[in-house]
Amino acid sequence: SRNNRQGMPHRRDIQSEPLWKEWDRKADKAGLRNTIYSVRGDEYTGEWEANKKQGRGTQVWKGTGAMYEGDWRDGRRCGFGVYSVPLPNGAGYKKQYSGGWKADKRHGYGENWYGENEYYEGEFYADKRSGWGRMYYADGSVYEGEWLNDQRCGQGMLRLPNENRYEGEWRDDKKNGPGKFYNLSTGQIYEGVWKDDVAKCGAMSDFGREEAANPTQYPISEIKLADTQKVLEDAAETFCPEDD
Repeated sequence: SRNNRQGMPHRRDIQSEPLWKEWDRKADKAGLRNTIYSVRGDEYTGEWEANKKQGRGTQVWKGTGAMYEGDWRDGRRCGFGVYSVPLPNGAGYKKQYSGGWKADKRHGYGENWYGENEYYEGEFYADKRSGWGRMYYADGSVYEGEWLNDQRCGQGMLRLPNENRYEGEWRDDKKNGPGKFYNLSTGQIYEGVWKDDVAKCGAMSDFGREEAANPTQYPISEIKLADTQKVLEDAAETFCPEDD
């Protein structure tokens, strides 16, 4: 009847939304969640915000088995975190890096293990050793000084297992420029200029000869050059020019 037709709602008055919007809203991840699996099989357990990893969380990558535990921001590792790799035969994990992260890369102060007896502690920039740092090598040597793009660069000291040491300039991961080599075994010091780990010009003198374990038979005579420092400066300009 006419009255019944007037009482029925018009079709345009019914408010509804597509089902995909409802599903998307329900799938939006926020807060603390149980383990979420990606399409590649990676596992993440932790906090979310606006459908991105945000806060504290742990991720395990299926392809490598590696695990990260730490801070996240906008879906990427950022803040403090620990990256570990699996041991053989499923015997657990071995810590490889512990420290700062930014945009999914090692950044800031951290410690990185390269082997059982080889590790670095110091500054990272964009996933590379850059800034100040100390590197412990497997042979017992220790380098302490400046780094750039994963190479020793700037001022630094390399102490050898026998306690002899080099102090001076580095470039391209090698001794380059003015430096001093202390040979504590013989009680001598060499001061000069290096080019790609090779001493090019310098002067040798006694240093702690009385305490040396194996001093030379005769002491070194005093240098009679009028200006030893000028000779070394000229050598540095020749072998290690600034514009190289």
